[in-house]
Order: sequence, then structure tokens, then C-alpha cells
Amino acid sequence: MRATKAGVLLIAGLAMTSLAACGGQAGESGQGGASSQSSMSKPEPMPSSSSAAAMTGQFGPACAAVPKEGAGSFSGMAEAPVATAASNNPVLSTLVTAVKKAGLVDTLNNAKGITVFAPDNEAFKKVPKQQLDQLLADKDKLAKVLQYHVVGQQITPQQLAKGEFKSLSGQSVRTSGSGENFTVNDAAKVACGNVKTANATVYIVDSVLMPPM
Repeated sequence: MRATKAGVLLIAGLAMTSLAACGGQAGESGQGGASSQSSMSKPEPMPSSSSAAAMTGQFGPACAAVPKEGAGSFSGMAEAPVATAASNNPVLSTLVTAVKKAGLVDTLNNAKGITVFAPDNEAFKKVPKQQLDQLLADKDKLAKVLQYHVVGQQITPQQLAKGEFKSLSGQSVRTSGSGENFTVNDAAKVACGNVKTANATVYIVDSVLMPPM
């Protein structure tokens, strides 16, 4: 009887030890699983407002003058070829008049992957009236001046930092700057940059570029 009782006690003790060990392993496993689940469900950081603004692409003080809605807005211009898009934007009305006089509407609208340095209305006001009138009256000369504002590739803001690009007139334009401050030919400032149209990237500038004669 004593041997039997001793055996029963031994078996019972081993069973309790085994149960305790299993309980400890289960607890550790459960704790580890909870930790893993917590790390996996950690929310991704939201993009900052500055990052979201940078995704829109446009920059420069004159961008505020661009309509917020309609065909002349940034979203509206993005759906039309460049000459048509410019005609919908009131800050480029003088340029549009010049493009029509030079017979370049179809040329610009049918081009693929170009960049246009587009003088705004204030830029044309800087040109002496007599000189501007003479330019608008000479179709061939006007066409050459306007083609000097067009580059046969799409230029990114990063490329503006220091670049030289061949224009459609055959002469080169130079760009320089950093951040949101860029100039073309060391004179014309980019007033509103990286504006997208259906076939072009547009940089609105505050001066008319005159090609070397």
C-alpha cells in the first residue's frame, strides 16, 4: 500500500509540474503574439501638409493669380494642349494674342513633351510700346521670339537649378536658381512654375525673353 501511495503521489506531482510548465509556455507565447500584433497594427505616419503641398507641383508668387476653378485653373489647364490652356488663363492673354498673330497655335498644341517659358501680361508691359508694336506687326520676327520661349523637352524644377536648353528658335536659354527662386537668362524670374498642360510644362516668367540677333 505504501508503495502504491508513493507512486500515486509521484505521478500527481509530475502532472502538476507538467501543467505548470505548459501554462508558462502558453503565457509567454500569448504575450509574444500580442507584441507582434501591436507592432503590425501600428498606423503609418500621415504625410505632412508641406509634403502634400509639394505634390501639387506649382510654385511661385504669381500662382495666386491663377483662377481657382474652371478651364484657366491648374486642373483645367492640365486637360488642354498648351496654347488652348494659355488662352483660358487671364494672366497670359497678351501672350495668347502674340501666339495667334505669329500663327503658332497649332504648332504649340500639336507638339509633344515641350516646355514653355510663358511671359505674363506684366512681362509684355515692360517692353517699350513702340518696340512691342513693331514686334507684333512683324510675323516672322514675332514667331522667332516666341519660339525662343519654347524648349523641345519637358524641364523639371530640379533641372532649372543650372541648365542650358536649346529652344525651337535654335538658340539656347539658360536657367539657374534653387528652391522656388529661378531665373531664365539671368533676367526673367519664374513667377509661377511647373504648371502642367496636356502636352507641356509651363513656367510663367515676368519678362519677355529676347533671342540674340
